[in-house]
Amino acid sequence: MPTRRATLAAVAAACAPLAGCSRSRTSSDPGKCDPTSAAFDDGEAIPARYTCDGTGVSPPVSLDAPAGAATWALVVTDPDAPNGTFTHWLLWNVPADADLPSGVPHGRTVASLDGAQQGENGFGDYGYGGPCPPAGDDPHTYRFDAYAVGGALDVDADITRDALVDAIYDADLVTGGTLRATYERA
Repeated sequence: MPTRRATLAAVAAACAPLAGCSRSRTSSDPGKCDPTSAAFDDGEAIPARYTCDGTGVSPPVSLDAPAGAATWALVVTDPDAPNGTFTHWLLWNVPADADLPSGVPHGRTVASLDGAQQGENGFGDYGYGGPCPPAGDDPHTYRFDAYAVGGALDVDADITRDALVDAIYDADLVTGGTLRATYERA
């Protein structure tokens, strides 16, 4: 029997074409709202500035949230990490019309984003932790999974990545999408 998350994900995928994005996107699926970044394109390498080899600030990320979305959430992971999927950023309750600037400050709450909240990343900090794969590894792929939500999420900053994604799917999920990027250290 499928899990609640799998069932809700299937329903969201089936309904996504009905939701549409508020503006034209580069995605071939008009119902998906893939996040974008002014710092890199989908499938490209993340510039060193946004990694442990640079200043490690968060990259700018935008989402053209569709009608019906009140907030959006971002989950950034490295599924190629040696010990399993590594969490680089948990961010939620971003206003639907807000873009993330480069250098979102660390902390549980982001005042400049109307009180958006951040969870703990795999480095033990609240906010963005830049890619830092082991030197000599093949390029790692980083997933910037964005979710447009119909309301604010009522979750604590100590939430785990899986629990946050469950909360997103338990909420009024409007649509979502993914921006992928790579990074490799010499």
